[in-house]
Amino acid sequence: MSHSHSHAPGQAHSHTHSHGPPQSSQGPQSPVMPTPDPALQALIEDDFRPVPLSLSDDRNTAYCLDHRLEKCDACDVDFVNLNRLSTLLANNPNLLCPPPSNIVTQKLSQMVTTTKDEGNSLFKSGLHTAAVNRYTGAANLAINRPPWENNQLMREELSTVISNRSAAFTEASDYISALADADAVIQIRKPWSKGHFRKAKALVGLHRLREAAEAVKLGLSFEPTNNELLQYLSDIEKAIKGETKQETAETKSEQ
Repeated sequence: MSHSHSHAPGQAHSHTHSHGPPQSSQGPQSPVMPTPDPALQALIEDDFRPVPLSLSDDRNTAYCLDHRLEKCDACDVDFVNLNRLSTLLANNPNLLCPPPSNIVTQKLSQMVTTTKDEGNSLFKSGLHTAAVNRYTGAANLAINRPPWENNQLMREELSTVISNRSAAFTEASDYISALADADAVIQIRKPWSKGHFRKAKALVGLHRLREAAEAVKLGLSFEPTNNELLQYLSDIEKAIKGETKQETAETKSEQ
C-alpha cells in the first residue's frame, strides 16, 4: 500500500491511496525445485550405467559408439524409441514437453487412413496379397504413435487395419495367418464383433466348425443382436448338422 498526501495553501487536505502486492526490487524469482527423495535418488544412482554414444549431425539421433547403429546387440543398446521421441520433439518445437495426452498427430492419422484405404481398394479388386501388404503398412504406422497420445486411438486404428488384413488372408486362403490376425484383434479390442467374426471365418476355412461356432457365440456375448454374427452362426450350425449327417452315413456304410 502506498499513501501520498497533497496539500496546497488554503486548500483542503486530500489523500490518495494505492493498494497492491508488495513490489520486489529483485525481479521474478525462479521456481523452487523440490528436494529429491534420498532413497529414490540412491536407487537411480545405483542403477545408472554410462553408455558411450555418438550423435547424428543434427544431434537428434543417437547411435552406438562403435557401429553407429540405433539398435546394437553387440553394444547392448537400443535407442530406437528414444530417437523417435527426439525426432518428434525436434520437428514440433512448439509442443509442450511432455505434451498433453489429448494431442493427436493428425498427419499420422491421415497416413494410416490413406494406407488402409489403398488396401481396401486392392481388396475390392481381388488383389488380396497386395491388400495384405498395404494393411501391414498401415499397421506399422498405427503402432508408431507418440507414447503420450491417447492409447485408445491406436487400439481402434490398429484393430481395424488388422481385422481387414485378416479378411484379406482369408480370401487368399491363408487361414492360419487370418486366424492369428483375428486373435490379435480380439486381444486389442475384445468387445468388438469384427474380431470374433474374422476368427470364425478363419476357423471355418480350417474346417474347425465347432470352434468357429464358439467364436461367434463369444462375440454375441458382447453384441447379442449383431445380425452379421447371428446369421453366420446359423450358417455354421447348418454346416455342422450337414457334417454330422455325412459322418453318420459314412459310419453306417462301413458296418
